[in-house]
Amino acid sequence: MRSSSSELLLDQQEELRKRKIKELAAAKRASKQVGGRSCREQALFYSTSLLAVVAMSAGSSLLFLVPLYVDPAISTLASNFVTEPVMCVTTRREELTGLANCSWSSCREGCTSDAYHCTHIYVSYNDTREAHNQTDDAVLLVNIKGCGYPPSVLCANFTEAFGAEGTVFPCYHSRENRTVVLTHYERDEQVAIIIHYFAVPFVITLATSVALCVMHCDCRCHPTTHHKRARRPRIHDLSDGSISIGVDLRHNTSYHSDLVAIRPM
Repeated sequence: MRSSSSELLLDQQEELRKRKIKELAAAKRASKQVGGRSCREQALFYSTSLLAVVAMSAGSSLLFLVPLYVDPAISTLASNFVTEPVMCVTTRREELTGLANCSWSSCREGCTSDAYHCTHIYVSYNDTREAHNQTDDAVLLVNIKGCGYPPSVLCANFTEAFGAEGTVFPCYHSRENRTVVLTHYERDEQVAIIIHYFAVPFVITLATSVALCVMHCDCRCHPTTHHKRARRPRIHDLSDGSISIGVDLRHNTSYHSDLVAIRPM
């Protein structure tokens, strides 16, 4: 009787052990399926990566475009140059050397390094549309900064074209400072530079940043009372060893209970 009951108990425990193993295998397969990315998650991942790259590219481009293009364009517009050219005559040209003498230059290739050699070109012009029409010893500049980078600025060609004494050419003077003269000025061109090199990258950076914020931040209004999230039930790691230990413990308990039941009174 004892052996039959023990065998029956062992069979039940073996079935329970097999059932637990199947349940663990099914749970493991389900966790693998849940861990895989769905189509929506993949779309969110790639769109986030694309927006982040665009935002960083547009933002970093502003670091280079603003000092090289936007700042000179704003300074040119602030100087308020005349829109109709006047006739300028080159009065003299000076070739100087040394930092003390080269605080400015009519044309310089490169705007970041110090200039040890510079060219000063002076002109005179007569603007009959203004009260003080005659201006002598005005400074001729290739642009408002007096410097630039090839191929847009070639100082050798600039000096050859406008540096010879007595050269007559159309020029544009500033209304804010009549001693500043340019050889070329178009207001629409300066406005286009500001729009293309500042407004467009700035709008792209702002739009992509807002899109990333909306995609990954919860911007909805929540009530004052917050409900606690229900914790997900933990799945204990029931390995084969833990199941066998539990089976052995239950077996010993049942065996002792059988001994007590058949003990003679």
